[in-house]
Amino acid sequence: MSRKYFNQNEQELLSKNSHVLRVSEKSITYADEFKRLFIDEYMLGRSPREIFETCGFQVDILGMKRIEQCADRWKKAYEKDGITGLADSRKEAVLRPARRELSPAEVIARQEAKIKLLEAQLAFVKKSDRNERRLLANGKNLNQSECFKLIQEAVQQGLERMTRYLCQLLNVSRSGYYNYLNSADKREERASADERAGELIKKAFNRRGYKKGSRSIKMTLENEYDTCYNLKRIRRIMKKLGLVCPHRKPNPYRRMAKATQEHRTLPNKLQRDFKKNLPGLVLLTDITYLPYGNSQTAYLSTILDASTGELLAHNLSDSLQLPLATETIESLMKQKRLKLHKEAFIHSDQGSHYTSPAYQELLKKKGLGQSMSRRGNCWDNAPQESFYGHMKDHVKSRHYTTFAEVKREIDRYIRYYNHHRYQWGLKKMIPVQYRNHLLGVA
Repeated sequence: MSRKYFNQNEQELLSKNSHVLRVSEKSITYADEFKRLFIDEYMLGRSPREIFETCGFQVDILGMKRIEQCADRWKKAYEKDGITGLADSRKEAVLRPARRELSPAEVIARQEAKIKLLEAQLAFVKKSDRNERRLLANGKNLNQSECFKLIQEAVQQGLERMTRYLCQLLNVSRSGYYNYLNSADKREERASADERAGELIKKAFNRRGYKKGSRSIKMTLENEYDTCYNLKRIRRIMKKLGLVCPHRKPNPYRRMAKATQEHRTLPNKLQRDFKKNLPGLVLLTDITYLPYGNSQTAYLSTILDASTGELLAHNLSDSLQLPLATETIESLMKQKRLKLHKEAFIHSDQGSHYTSPAYQELLKKKGLGQSMSRRGNCWDNAPQESFYGHMKDHVKSRHYTTFAEVKREIDRYIRYYNHHRYQWGLKKMIPVQYRNHLLGVA
């Protein structure tokens, strides 16, 4: 081998050559294709130096001695084994530790260690809950921490000299096991910190009687407990504590109400541009059903400010007649604290209430414009639909037996929604707070 060493610049230059697989300070590995090309050119009478220079190598970097050695080695390999002799034979790991025959005593000791470890695993499975047992039955391996714990228990039972073998059985690294032992204090500290955080997260989760998701918990902690945790930590601890917020399930049978032929529909002025950042400009409305008692149904009509997310007016009735919608408009206009934009308009679906001539005449009388979603497209009124979805996650109307109970719970939830429910899309503010923020920057 040539004694010439490659500096850093030379290594970078050589590594850019397509005929080089690897290069280090002392050696260079050539591609098998280059070796075959070298033999072909050499057999045509070209010198080794010319072949290397033609293939992009600089002789002053490689050195003529290295080139001559490569040429001599490749010629001998070709003469002995042909083209196959040029293949790189240094692809297997070298310097492997020699394997020796184990003595009978060592074999017995290893088997006893394996039995003790299997007994420890069996005891662990017995202590596991149903889900963990199911995962193990399906072939899922224990995580590394659990493996390290089993090894530690086995070592404490008198298998101190079997650490390497136990790690091989469970397919974990010895260095990882010793790191696990050395980080015991950090794990205890983290567990204590998680326990303290878990108490706060449980309080925020059930704050004001409504269960929340990780983002709502984060905003509640920041605004009401002066505590800031990142979402990953909150979700990890929620999973650990088994805290699950309500999830809405899609209703495949839900269909948007269709306008009758004698009612007039209007174009979609909104075009899903909900965030106008102007309070009182875009007002969304819709009606939802609330079953309760013994096959009874209440009907809720609401008006939502699309810019602030604030619920401005609502009307709960036991009748689905037109007054359900018109009385909601009357309730909206009676509010003295509310200041509507001069170009305010109501956006709704194409339900019979909103296509009714009486309803459209009322809006004109009140100075309100009107916009409608496309037929059968609930996404055109998405914030209003989303409000009903979140509300029904918490207000279980079927649990109440009387109309008064449903009304009381609806009023309670709307107060919570407007004044206490932080929203990620409102800069982590509550709707009333966000409305005042928009008015302040206008």
